Amino acid sequence: MSTAPRDRADRTPTSNPVLRRALLWGGVLAAVIAVIGGVVGFAVAGVEGLVSALLGTLMAVVFMGITAGSILLANRFAGSDLFVGAFFGIVLGGWLLKFIVFIILVVLLRGADWLDPVVLFLSIVAGVIGSLVVDVLVVARARLPYASDTQLPPAPSDD
Repeated sequence: MSTAPRDRADRTPTSNPVLRRALLWGGVLAAVIAVIGGVVGFAVAGVEGLVSALLGTLMAVVFMGITAGSILLANRFAGSDLFVGAFFGIVLGGWLLKFIVFIILVVLLRGADWLDPVVLFLSIVAGVIGSLVVDVLVVARARLPYASDTQLPPAPSDD
């Protein structure tokens, strides 16, 4: 293993594999929730329940993916002098996008006859809680040093 300091341009944040793993397991969880929610929703409310469960799961996974995806996108600026501003701008923009899309969806879906509101709500809640559990488990099992992306200044020379 080389101990030579890395150039600023080739720094890749060590959080990227953790975020990718969270996205992968979040997708697996969404598939499981979609199948179980779809079956239960269909049994409880017919086709409306099935559609509601699938839509609720889709909403939860998209909102979860926007957060991790925006951080991964922002990490591409890690070697730049603009990293801090770009990072917070992209992540905040992702949160604002989620908020705006959520409000629009609530307004559009409020009186939809083709949805069962209880099944939709429960599938969204299952997706949100499930994605939080996935995030906690992925981060807790990640093997990252406490100061992962820190670079110390060079030692003084005795010239």
